[in-house]
Amino acid sequence: MIAIDLTDKTALVTGSTQGIGAAIARTLASAGAAVAINGRSEDKVAAVVDQFNAETGGDRFFPAAADLATEDGEAALAEHLPHVDILVNNLGIFGAVPAMAITDDQWRRYWEVNVLAAVRLIRRHLTGMIGRGWGRVLNIASDSAVVIPEEMIHYGTSKTALLAVSRGFAKHAAGTGVTVNSVIAGPTRTDGVEEFVYQLVDRDLPWDEAQRRFMREHRPQSLLHRLIEPEEIANLVAYLSSPLASATTGAAVRVDGGYIDSIIP
Repeated sequence: MIAIDLTDKTALVTGSTQGIGAAIARTLASAGAAVAINGRSEDKVAAVVDQFNAETGGDRFFPAAADLATEDGEAALAEHLPHVDILVNNLGIFGAVPAMAITDDQWRRYWEVNVLAAVRLIRRHLTGMIGRGWGRVLNIASDSAVVIPEEMIHYGTSKTALLAVSRGFAKHAAGTGVTVNSVIAGPTRTDGVEEFVYQLVDRDLPWDEAQRRFMREHRPQSLLHRLIEPEEIANLVAYLSSPLASATTGAAVRVDGGYIDSIIP
């Protein structure tokens, strides 16, 4: 029987008050990790921490409120949370914009949030992981990193960059006991994705019908023919965060429902 044990490990999951990040945080905690919940709002982060601790009857979750899309926010969080064993860069923004209408400010914003926020945190924590001889860095990418969507080129490009960031820092950490990987998440059901779906299909449709139409018209490559559940992403992240995944590094590991048409992981 395979058991994932993250006892005595401290994890930071960015953007973890909802959606995929919240599912990852819950799954890591269920494996024994102490998990920092991150978001920009102190009140929302505190409420989520209280909720998660109440649900689990413990105290594995603790607050780490900060705007990690800024240098000041990252620096402030580092003072509060200097030690991280497992870093999950989940923070990200997305949205549909016609290709020729994406502004310079939108390009810059997506780069700051989706790429530089992860880079800053890796720079902050990777040296300590290497010094301790163990650590895990997971960057949550997207199928859009490989299959660039016409309706959000800026998002896809930022996620492509995140794959390169992961590979490069994995080389820096070579031979140290620290692994750095990307997780290529496919179309996943979250509140944000539900809103995105309704940007592209009739808002008057019931959700099940809207989802089917979205997958049929906009994501026909999916072999699941449905959106992925956040917990399905979290299960892979938990494995890659564990000692069991010690030989997987510098990889872009797919949990995409077969969306990317490739036989190479």
